[in-house]
Amino acid sequence: MQNNLPPEEVKRRRGIYLLPNAFTTANLFAGFFAVVQAMNGRFEMAAIAIFLALVFDGMDGRVARLTNTQSAFGEQYDSLADMISFGMAPALVMYVWALQGLGRWGWLAAFVYVVGAALRLARFNINIAVVDKRFFQGLPSPAAAALVAGFVWLAVDNKFTFSANVVPWVAFVLTVYAGVAMVSNAPFYSGKSFALGRSVPFWVMLVLVAVFVSVSADPPVMLFGVFVIYGLSGWVIMAWRWRRARQLTRLRSDGGAPEQTQPDQPPSDKP
Repeated sequence: MQNNLPPEEVKRRRGIYLLPNAFTTANLFAGFFAVVQAMNGRFEMAAIAIFLALVFDGMDGRVARLTNTQSAFGEQYDSLADMISFGMAPALVMYVWALQGLGRWGWLAAFVYVVGAALRLARFNINIAVVDKRFFQGLPSPAAAALVAGFVWLAVDNKFTFSANVVPWVAFVLTVYAGVAMVSNAPFYSGKSFALGRSVPFWVMLVLVAVFVSVSADPPVMLFGVFVIYGLSGWVIMAWRWRRARQLTRLRSDGGAPEQTQPDQPPSDKP
């Protein structure tokens, strides 16, 4: 098939757009910085860096859509950066901080998280055109990373002790859960259906202000709490859908579904 586009247009499409890929590079740098800080024993800085990577990851896609600078290169670059920032970095930070004392169970938990992130990103890339835009299939990798990094930040900020191996085993369970949740079929709300230009009621602004104030008051506690709720929300939605499907199946089997009057047939006058 012959390309009828002018040479300038072809060159522009084949080029690399600077603005969205700059945010992707910042995302990648934040993930790399988190690993370096964990190796130096600065776990709070490592956790904060992962949250910064989450912010940059959310900005690159929106900037690309707003400026109409989407490209296949940007999609692949973003996926590779996400694997580092939300796959390898959280697993290594958690392993160095708490899991290495558990021996082989520690690195196995970290590996479960890494392979879960890799499978999650691969499945997302091949299903991007066929899944429901309103929901993610499985826990998204940025949310899984925030769940792991949020626990590290919460524990370091509140000076949790490692007595009786409680904290390492909680870290083990949380890491494995995040890895398994990423490859599950549970639907997690994506937020892509929310339009920034759409008008909202006044109470929505009040809720946003309350959220900002709460997070500013104690960021580790509030951020970890928010992502714990989000990390469980998919299972709640799945259970609700399963319960609704069972109710509809029971109604059909009992013949209790209401009959619909055909719009092209007037009601009969016969008793």
